[in-house]
Amino acid sequence: MTLREGLIHGDCDVLEYSEHMTAGSSSPMALVDDVLLQTGVEAPQLDINILVIFAIIAVAVVLFVTEPVPLDVTAIGVLVALIALEPWTGVTPADGISGFSSPATITVLAMFILSEGIRRTGVISVIGKQIARRFGDSPTKQLASVLGLAGGSAGFVNNTPVVAVMIPLVNELSQRTGVSPSRLLMPISFAAMMGGMLTLIGTSTNLLASDVFDQMGAEFDAFTMFEFTQLGIVVLIVGVVYLMTVGQRLVPERLAGGAGLTDAYNMSEYLTEVIVRPDSDFVGQSVGESIANLGIDADVVQLVRGGVAFGGPLMTRQIQSGDILVLRTDRESLLALIDDEGLDLAPDAEEVTDEQLQFEYGERIEPELKLLEVVIAPESPLIGETLESAAFRERYRATVLAIRRGGRIIRARMAERPLRAGDTLLIQGDEQTTRRFVRSRFFVVIGEFELPEYRREKLPIALGIIALVVALPGLGIVPIVHSALGGMVAMVVTGCLRPGEIYESVDWSVIFLLAGLIPLGIAMERTGTAAYVAGLAMTGFGDLHPVLLLGVFYLFTAIITEAVSNNASVVLMVPVAVDFAVSIGASPFAFALAVTFAASTAFMTPVGYQTNLMVYGPGGYQFTDYARVGVPLQLLLTVVTALGISYFWGV
Repeated sequence: MTLREGLIHGDCDVLEYSEHMTAGSSSPMALVDDVLLQTGVEAPQLDINILVIFAIIAVAVVLFVTEPVPLDVTAIGVLVALIALEPWTGVTPADGISGFSSPATITVLAMFILSEGIRRTGVISVIGKQIARRFGDSPTKQLASVLGLAGGSAGFVNNTPVVAVMIPLVNELSQRTGVSPSRLLMPISFAAMMGGMLTLIGTSTNLLASDVFDQMGAEFDAFTMFEFTQLGIVVLIVGVVYLMTVGQRLVPERLAGGAGLTDAYNMSEYLTEVIVRPDSDFVGQSVGESIANLGIDADVVQLVRGGVAFGGPLMTRQIQSGDILVLRTDRESLLALIDDEGLDLAPDAEEVTDEQLQFEYGERIEPELKLLEVVIAPESPLIGETLESAAFRERYRATVLAIRRGGRIIRARMAERPLRAGDTLLIQGDEQTTRRFVRSRFFVVIGEFELPEYRREKLPIALGIIALVVALPGLGIVPIVHSALGGMVAMVVTGCLRPGEIYESVDWSVIFLLAGLIPLGIAMERTGTAAYVAGLAMTGFGDLHPVLLLGVFYLFTAIITEAVSNNASVVLMVPVAVDFAVSIGASPFAFALAVTFAASTAFMTPVGYQTNLMVYGPGGYQFTDYARVGVPLQLLLTVVTALGISYFWGV
């Protein structure tokens, strides 16, 4: 029997434990041992079962940090290991797959669909347009408005699509006022994270923490819809005030506001027009053959013939004498091409501008092409692929001119570099290509603020559905999983979503991540691993005041979340926090809540939370910029959260 079980089920009394604390014992663990000896309950000891769980956790953490495989694959690997080692983990096959039927997993799946329904009706875009029109000339009002929109809406809509919609809004504000997008994007990401703590459905982490807490025993109940809303409001207000004052002094200005795309990506030195001479080896070859035979890092961005600019896939188009080619290459390679391949610099081709790249070459433009920036979303299947392995040009009928990764711009050997979440691609393509990117949830199109298929007439219906999904469980009428599933069906029946959009709207990597990690929480509790770790924590921190201990758990969870995923940190830390709270006679709910808030507010690195990754490229940030702004905020919220929990619920 674990320490927690003994304390809860009457074999060991918390009051008795507290009396021993006041009597003065040599150490917290010695005191626990005294109490347990009197009641006949054995203290948790390190055994083979706990060692096996530690080994599984250690391997999982290494894989989470290094990411040789996606996080969801690692989570499923954890699930398989727990089942395979059942004699030591205590996880049966039924337990192993229980994560797929968990209320948390099902609710998160439904919330993805509900969020997509809201996105498709354009409610955030409508509000954003009003902000741009009314407050576009005042940086302070501008910042307050976008932070309020991001934080307020993230409590009811998944924060990832909230940030996805606000990235092009910020771009529009930047073009209008000249304010650097770097000044707004990181604060928006932080506000969306804090806004996710307004309700139970604000983040998948909240739902998972509720489920893990509920599974720890009949004496623990899942969180209700508005259980921690008051604290979420305090955290959001404090965070927004920080971001508008101290934070604004710390947020760097990495990108110039209102700059053209060729200037923003410093493309003038990498894009040059050349004319194909009659004696050139290129004549008679296809564009694809000419590129393959070059042996250098170069790409044909565009072909102009007789005043007509040809776009889309060029690989099969044959090159003729007199064709004008726009090449993406460096100066050294360009000189080699001119010498060896029978090419001449085109007149006035010293610098290629945005207008030239958008193919304003003559009266006839076939097809009409444009420049755009797209961000690779955290759930995109392109992550880990290269432009070459993904056949990007053929699949999307678009050419990548440059990649921005944080503050770094990549223009050389792009086809060989694995793509990452948050990468911003400078792309040329036609209107059909643009629409394809705008419709896909795997990309965020920065330059397109208006989604072509917004269903504005369905907006009131979608808002009504969300209101019911939130209100019914909030009033205790139905469980959240039932209202979420009902809302999902209602979105389709009312036409807010089309049936084919349901599966596209779900981030399946998060679903498999949740399903794979939930059994780990079961194993930690059954084997006594959580109680053992809680005992170790008592040895080091048991003498501290409970409010200080809340802060310790909050900060430790926040640090872990920067290394592993937020959902993984919740599964690891909630059982430990609960067992620790029981062992010192404190409130398990208070400690579980501290872990939940910490796991959902990871500000210190761009990899700590997916919205941070989404703004990493568009903001042109450096990795350390997040620590510069996020560490003071994390420390501030450590104090605010610990004191808030103590004030609202006691410890």
